Amino acid sequence: MAARCPTWPPYDVHRAKVFGRCEPKTGIVPFMALVSQVMTTEPYASARRVFWIVDNGSSHRGKKAIDRLTKAFPNAVMVHTPLHASWTNQIEIFFSIVQRKVVQPNDFTDLTQVRDRLRAFEDRYNATAQPFQWKLTTSDLDDLLARLDRHTPADRREESSVALAA
Repeated sequence: MAARCPTWPPYDVHRAKVFGRCEPKTGIVPFMALVSQVMTTEPYASARRVFWIVDNGSSHRGKKAIDRLTKAFPNAVMVHTPLHASWTNQIEIFFSIVQRKVVQPNDFTDLTQVRDRLRAFEDRYNATAQPFQWKLTTSDLDDLLARLDRHTPADRREESSVALAA
């Protein structure tokens, strides 16, 4: 039996809280069920804006997905991560933790066992997790980008040749 579990767990970066949901398959309907699960609870239901940062998966890709989300929940704003930039999406960090600590080894006999283990981990994680504290400031990022802009491709080839010789 092929299944995705959990389906797109939203992660509240301000509260370090994950919202898990197990579905037998992915798609628009399961994604919108998850959005409804979150957006009908506080503090999200009454928030002025709730940003949904998503990858470019088929169930939340493009203008139709944006329109579907804002029609159902006017205070929801969909933001797509750049292609090949999953490291910028904090839920990917959570996924890596789940992969290492929950689903390895993959010795499940059915989807119920997967769901139960994931739900238990979600409860433990939500009870102990703290919001991630970024150390990189916007000024740090501006400085880094300025340093990168000062280097030409020829400079990078020269630097890598020096590093190889050392």
